[in-house]
Amino acid sequence: MKNFDDIKNLYNENILPTYARYPVAFVKGAGSRLWGADGKEYIDFASGIGVNSVGHSHPKWVEAIYSQAGVLSHVSNLFYTEPGAVLAEKLCGFAGMRGLFFSNSGAESNEGVIKAARKYSFDKYGAGRHTIITLKGSFHGRLGATLKATGQEKFHKDCFAPFMEGFRYVEANDFSVLEAEAKAGDVCAFLFESIQGEGGVMPLDADYLQKAAELCEKNDWLLIADEIQTGIGRTGEWFGFQNFNIKPDAIAFAKGIAGGLPLGGFLLGEKMYKTLNPGDHGTTYGGNLVCAAAALSVLEILEPILPGVKEKGAYIREKISAMNLPQVKEIRGMGLMIGIKLEGIANTEAVAKLLEAGLVALPAGADVLRFLPPLTIGTEDIDAGLAIMEKVFKW
Repeated sequence: MKNFDDIKNLYNENILPTYARYPVAFVKGAGSRLWGADGKEYIDFASGIGVNSVGHSHPKWVEAIYSQAGVLSHVSNLFYTEPGAVLAEKLCGFAGMRGLFFSNSGAESNEGVIKAARKYSFDKYGAGRHTIITLKGSFHGRLGATLKATGQEKFHKDCFAPFMEGFRYVEANDFSVLEAEAKAGDVCAFLFESIQGEGGVMPLDADYLQKAAELCEKNDWLLIADEIQTGIGRTGEWFGFQNFNIKPDAIAFAKGIAGGLPLGGFLLGEKMYKTLNPGDHGTTYGGNLVCAAAALSVLEILEPILPGVKEKGAYIREKISAMNLPQVKEIRGMGLMIGIKLEGIANTEAVAKLLEAGLVALPAGADVLRFLPPLTIGTEDIDAGLAIMEKVFKW
């Protein structure tokens, strides 16, 4: 096995420098723990940015992948296969949706649902009604449409221009500015994250979302939930919007669905179900048999433990609050999507210090420390991770 320096040198020589990586090369994982190339052990409060929903190397997940790979791995979407069909049925049931399209990532899922929204409006109203309203502070991806849909100017660099047209941004939780958008007559959809993840783990107000849903219904705008980070049990419900007593017309999902393999997709409700026809959208790998089998195992693992996700999140927030750390100014989030607003230390510095001490965490926004542990994490690993945090912050 190569050591850390060998791995780092291979990266530097062969991989584009699009990431500022931390000085660790992980080589093994089990449950909520990771090991570096130097043998050092870590508690994982990041789960691959919310991807490893059932932890690392869960036996049921491994067996599902192994079994499917040994039979059939890929044939493309020109044919029918069983794992994708069964998975789609389950997800439609959990979400209360009518149909599903499989993709490979969150950005692709949002790109697809944007296409579906614009086609729905074009089919019904004709050209010119294509604008999608998103929220300031939002993050929807780094592809052509999703980069522009993201409501953060720091991502809209001039070197990437020209950007796709047809997006406007409004302040989150201010219903009056969203309502005013109805006057333009060019809006087809409102795209939102129920908790803004990259924007600082900022939950939207329930009253705001309920009014937004009513506004969309009144104006025949499509209500689209970006559940890339909040979906698949992260908040203690299958999808984040289910905490807010609303029903979207479309849902984008990815990250935790396949527990570490690339899979995503979008779900459409009855209103939009017949919008996309043969040739309107496609992908070669979407719904790949091995990824679908992995996702089915993830749902099987998560279903019995889902009610405990909110309890684990409350436990973490209570324990951090009891530490009375001077750097912690606010603790927010839902379930195991937790944001800790910091003061007196940059979130990137905090992440680096925690990593050095053996806890893997994430930054979010300008000043927030983000915890996205595996949904399967136990109390022992929660306590071990929080003990590291307390020791690091009480310097």
